[in-house]
Amino acid sequence: MNNWDVVDEHGMCSAEKDCEDAYRVCQKLDIPFHQVSYVKEYWHEVFSYFLNEYEKGRTPNPDVLCNKHIKFNHFLNYAIDNLGADAIATGHYARTSHEDEDIFQNQYLKSSQTLFRNRFEIRNNVKLLQAADFFKDQTFFLSQISQCALRKTLFPLGGLTKDFVKKIAAEAGFHHVLKRKESMGICFIGERNFEKFILEYLEPQPGNFVSIEDGKILGTHKGWFLFTLGQRARIGGLRDPWFVVDKDVATGDIFVAPCTDHPALFRDLLRTDRMHWIAEEPPAELVNNKMMDCHFRFQHQMALVPCVLTLNQDGTVWATLVKPIRALTPGQV
Repeated sequence: MNNWDVVDEHGMCSAEKDCEDAYRVCQKLDIPFHQVSYVKEYWHEVFSYFLNEYEKGRTPNPDVLCNKHIKFNHFLNYAIDNLGADAIATGHYARTSHEDEDIFQNQYLKSSQTLFRNRFEIRNNVKLLQAADFFKDQTFFLSQISQCALRKTLFPLGGLTKDFVKKIAAEAGFHHVLKRKESMGICFIGERNFEKFILEYLEPQPGNFVSIEDGKILGTHKGWFLFTLGQRARIGGLRDPWFVVDKDVATGDIFVAPCTDHPALFRDLLRTDRMHWIAEEPPAELVNNKMMDCHFRFQHQMALVPCVLTLNQDGTVWATLVKPIRALTPGQV
């Protein structure tokens, strides 16, 4: 699928190369090759939200959004409705609680448009499980997909390590794929100079870097949306590193601290928007007790941190962490 239609800074469109690589794999396996474009959908459902969040001073995760809205929604629906597929298989390092045979037997029930599903509907909910290769595990990026999508998805790499997958690819003769670099950067947009890229879409909003310790103005910047909590703020004329601890969108001020482990960078309490439950409804323990022990992460590969959830009446949740975490960032999943 092609979700972006602009060439990168080096004048080469990586989507064309991706398409060519996929086509060669299909030729070798003697299976049909299909291409779909979701440029419009990506713009409206992922990229516009991405820009809007940055303007509000938050830091969104477009990879998670892309999986939720594009790959495990439009792409999945196209495969089933237009191509007559029984399921989709993706290269994510993840597993589910169903065997492959179960996935083929699962009924395809599109997500309910209401908050609650039919209580008389019998279904064996699928759980999203970590991959065997903990280092490559990608369940974080799949954390917002729907139950109906998970019921129709296979993860063939879930029980394998990356090294073993490379060995299989080499033995199968897919050398052109093995030469590819790991994909990094923004989902489907690739590796770019972030400041240059974002300023093509958002007007500069100059403001000041302000010391969190004494309120002194240390320098200026082109926009609060160019910085996220915890990152180093490169301030002209200052040799020592300063780090972003907070942003004030109203004034344009970015507050910075003089060391990477400054106390102002750490938090142990956060509030969520409405929770997304993969099984479509909250765990009984949380509903009955209004509290639940679980584990927390807000970045891929971040070590899981024990925490306690407290359920609010509006469906939002407070999470209290057992230890403060550096640079807890609004807008993240």
